[in-house]
Amino acid sequence: MPRLPGRRRVLTTTVAVVVWAVLAVAIGLAFFLGESRSISLASHDAEVRPTLDGTVVVRTGPVLPDLRLDAGSPIGVDVQLGKTEATTLDELVQRYAYIGSQPEGPRAGVTGAVGSMARDAAVRGAVLALVPLLLWAAVGRERRRALLHSARSWRGAVAVVLVGGLVVVLLEPWQDDDRPVDAAREWVPLGEWLGAAVPLPDEVAGLEVRGDVTTSQTKRLIESAVGTYTQSKEWYAAAAEDAAELDLRRPAEDETVVLLVSDRHDNIGMDAVARAIGDAGGATAVFDAGDDTSTGKPWEAFSLDSVTAAFEDLDRFGVAGNHDNGTFVRDYLADRGWRMLDSSEGDVVEGPGDAPLMGLDDPRSSGLGAWRDESGLSFAEVGERLADVVCDADDRVATVLVHDANLGREVLDRGCADLVVGGHTHVASGPEQVVGENGEIGYRFTTGTTGGAAYAIAIGSKIRRTASVTLITYRDGRPVGLQEVDLQTNGVFVVRDYAELTYGDEGRVEAGPARGSARGTARGSTQ
Repeated sequence: MPRLPGRRRVLTTTVAVVVWAVLAVAIGLAFFLGESRSISLASHDAEVRPTLDGTVVVRTGPVLPDLRLDAGSPIGVDVQLGKTEATTLDELVQRYAYIGSQPEGPRAGVTGAVGSMARDAAVRGAVLALVPLLLWAAVGRERRRALLHSARSWRGAVAVVLVGGLVVVLLEPWQDDDRPVDAAREWVPLGEWLGAAVPLPDEVAGLEVRGDVTTSQTKRLIESAVGTYTQSKEWYAAAAEDAAELDLRRPAEDETVVLLVSDRHDNIGMDAVARAIGDAGGATAVFDAGDDTSTGKPWEAFSLDSVTAAFEDLDRFGVAGNHDNGTFVRDYLADRGWRMLDSSEGDVVEGPGDAPLMGLDDPRSSGLGAWRDESGLSFAEVGERLADVVCDADDRVATVLVHDANLGREVLDRGCADLVVGGHTHVASGPEQVVGENGEIGYRFTTGTTGGAAYAIAIGSKIRRTASVTLITYRDGRPVGLQEVDLQTNGVFVVRDYAELTYGDEGRVEAGPARGSARGTARGSTQ
């Protein structure tokens, strides 16, 4: 008998834990299923709501049919697409095809939103489940007995009736909402809806659609989108496979390689290709020199989601380009783990390979850090300000990352950095050796457009011009070599020779045109 109180305590604690767990799960699940998040998805404002039916349902609105696909897990999601800036239905449907062919970015966005809701709901459930247990403990055994005795009296019966009536009034069970229109429509396999004449890729074989009387014009748009989806997925998938087999210079044990990308201009198809090149060259970090978008608007978040998903496990550094107007691009990438550089106040970052790194957004885009309150600064004046802060750094700066390498001209003329890299021109140039006024050697290099962009936007089923990335090799805290890799519009890779960067009397490095070896099988595709 002396052990009875101890056993009772253990039993009481066990029951309390079980009750807490059951309540936490029930309350958390209620919060989870009742919550929604607003995100940018496939160039739309979208409302994402979790479900337990194991499907992904995309509600496209009154014109296009809704879509449904097996989620591959018990947790499903219901997505309601909202506003978009697309000006025509054809443009919108084709954009769906491009984005759908490279689903990693949208998938990461939706998964992140659902995961965030699940975490929030779990925390709320865990906290709120403690409330009844704490009240139970606070009331005490004697008071609980008194309350139970009172509940058996007529006053207790009245209280129970009043509480029950209040619950009924709040729930309004007599309300009979009209049945939604789409509840009467059936889900139909996409192949059946389009007809046997339209071949479908294997990835969308399980896709179902639901819509009302759909015009033949809308069906033709979707048929065209299926073709665009297939072309885009096949072209970029083949390019990524070829990229993985490229014979690139591999780093030595004491070297670090960084992949330089720039001017993607929404071409999410090239992200997997760029990553494959980086892996083939041993890259462990990535520099993004900007112009990931065409306008810097929130509808282009799909591009930022894609580049983030492609390089999620690498060290990531970036600046905004002139087309990344406003602060959206910079803030969005920073929130997703990118180290967005702003050296306007002289901040030096420890870059890959322990190489001091500085960088600055293009002055024609989202502002100038501590200088943004000063209006009227010219491009050259900003370059001088940048040179001031780079040259005032305690240690020699190994790399200056900018969107337009010309912004670092004054830095090199003063001899304050080893390498200035950027993009902007969509055409590669360099490395160009510059001997500074202090006798120090530095290099300027411009990489080509990673998105294969001919203009400010590069969305398409293939690249519009040669797409380029560059591998930068570091040793002993400074850049020692560059290797450019180009993907031509016919699907053939050209691997440029590795260019060594020297800092003594070894001589200048000259960048010859179209040097290197070609690899790949020529592939054609319509724009």
